Amino acid sequence: MDTKIKELSVFLPTYNEEGNIQEVIQNTIEAANLNAEKWELIIVDDGSSDSTNEIVNRIVNSNNNVRIIRHEKNSGYGASLKTGFYSSKYDWISFIDSDGQFNFKEISKFIEKQQETGADMVIGFYNKRKVSFAKVITSKIWEALVYILFGLKVRDIDCGFKLVSRKVIEGIAHLESSRGAFISSELLIKAKKKGFKIAETAVTHYPRTKGRGTGRKLNVIIESFIDLLKLWKKLRWE
Repeated sequence: MDTKIKELSVFLPTYNEEGNIQEVIQNTIEAANLNAEKWELIIVDDGSSDSTNEIVNRIVNSNNNVRIIRHEKNSGYGASLKTGFYSSKYDWISFIDSDGQFNFKEISKFIEKQQETGADMVIGFYNKRKVSFAKVITSKIWEALVYILFGLKVRDIDCGFKLVSRKVIEGIAHLESSRGAFISSELLIKAKKKGFKIAETAVTHYPRTKGRGTGRKLNVIIESFIDLLKLWKKLRWE
């Protein structure tokens, strides 16, 4: 099957990833060339305080398909996703985290799954991933709540590798959350409510070898659970 698609916007949400960003961008460019006839790459720099911005700008100056959008202050993962989605210009939009824990060459799996199923959105789930017991428990509780409140059941609601049709972004209510722990769920919940088709495909998880993850603070997790209940209350009456 020829999995090449006509147009693809890719964006990388990034924050203080000077050790990873150049390699991630280079791999993404190679994969975009292989899988799309026309493509753009947007790096959303969420106010990095290291040399991430300088590294990205050097690449931008040498490749017309690459551009950078910089938040003047750190606004959160969710804010970066919103910037990426609403700044993309092509019919299909994909994003991956910029910490080197994904390989964008696996976008071919997403495209193939979309072509097989006619899905409006393809989301990744990890084949194998080593995480802390606390994260496993938190994720299971979160996914159970999402299923109970909204009837949405997927293997990994939070995976940072997705392929989304522009008509989904344009067809759902504007994404509101700036919290990374919530925005992925908000996107999927709103897409499901509008009747968009969601498919899944397995992706490989690579351990972080450079830099340090920002992690999830307890107050952000608690606030995300509150946001989930607020969204349930809001959507009940729509």
